Amino acid sequence: MKHNYFGYMRISTKEERQKQSYIRQSVALDYYADNHGFEYVAVLKEDVSGKSFDNREQWKKLEQLVHTGDTIVFKDISRFTRETENGYQKYMELYTNGVELIFIDNPTVSTPYIKKMLDIAKEQNLIARITLENTVKLLLMVELDRVEQERKIIVKRIKDGIQASNKKSGRKTGSLDKMSDELKADIQQFLKDRSIKQIDLMRKYNISRNTLKKYIAIISEEENTKQK
Repeated sequence: MKHNYFGYMRISTKEERQKQSYIRQSVALDYYADNHGFEYVAVLKEDVSGKSFDNREQWKKLEQLVHTGDTIVFKDISRFTRETENGYQKYMELYTNGVELIFIDNPTVSTPYIKKMLDIAKEQNLIARITLENTVKLLLMVELDRVEQERKIIVKRIKDGIQASNKKSGRKTGSLDKMSDELKADIQQFLKDRSIKQIDLMRKYNISRNTLKKYIAIISEEENTKQK
């Protein structure tokens, strides 16, 4: 049976959609394919939240395309999902159906590593087997939960910064002469995680939408240059 490879890229935003947002994922997927000597049958991408599988049309299409023995490649596990319980169930559903999942940045939760651990578990006595199987489940669920908690912390940090910035005086909206390191870091995170809203960045740094767009364009160009 032919072994097909598929790529999947996802971003989420309620603001402007920028093609640059897919660049890092695209570069990572292409690099992985080149290093492992294969070509993708298809690479599907969509701009939608990872909180649910139900509203992801491209994901649904991908699930119809893959069969036993096929592989789906992601840059990282957060592109797969930001759900913990449902994410684990979907992971095990695909794993049980013989679909390989590769998370380039998270190899310890890619299915080849998980399969190796579960194969070892089968060779153990009852107690050791159950312990190892539960360890594997915990590993998957902890990793799925981690990406969601990291997103919440980042969003909260930006929102908390709004109140602090409002206490600063002597700076009018849009009057920044130089981009601060903190603003630059937040914009870089915004380009990776589009659930962060532009309005929150505007409030935190007391800058206008046009000023923020200017800085986003600068950072986007820098990121594009790095990828070339």
